[in-house]
Amino acid sequence: MIDNETRISSSVIPDELQLNVLPRYLGQHYLTGEGMVYDWAARLCSRYQNGAWHFFSLSNGGFYMAPAEMGRVHVRWHLNGYNDMMGADAFGVTVTLFALCHLAEKTQDDSIIDRYHQLREFAVQHVEAANILRAID
Repeated sequence: MIDNETRISSSVIPDELQLNVLPRYLGQHYLTGEGMVYDWAARLCSRYQNGAWHFFSLSNGGFYMAPAEMGRVHVRWHLNGYNDMMGADAFGVTVTLFALCHLAEKTQDDSIIDRYHQLREFAVQHVEAANILRAID
């Protein structure tokens, strides 16, 4: 069991502050990283058709993005055999993890690698942790 001192919390970032979110967390790679998030959303969910996203900050210094107008979604990743339903928040965590991993591989930037690990720490505490971890495995 995780006590309150080690639990990582998430907070939605208000819309009016979202303009600076990605540059803050991804630095010079923010445009590439944003595009990767949307690309991974389309790869993992055939129903994804663009739309508004919420941005979340994490108490451990990380962040993630999640679609604002989706309920539960069917997620499929053919390279690891994942095929299941998850909520929009879990989908956002999953998509952001895929994008951060891809961006870290592409840039070899330690700060991006740190962002990935911060989000993964949160993911293991998420209510849908089992689904998220199976999807990214």
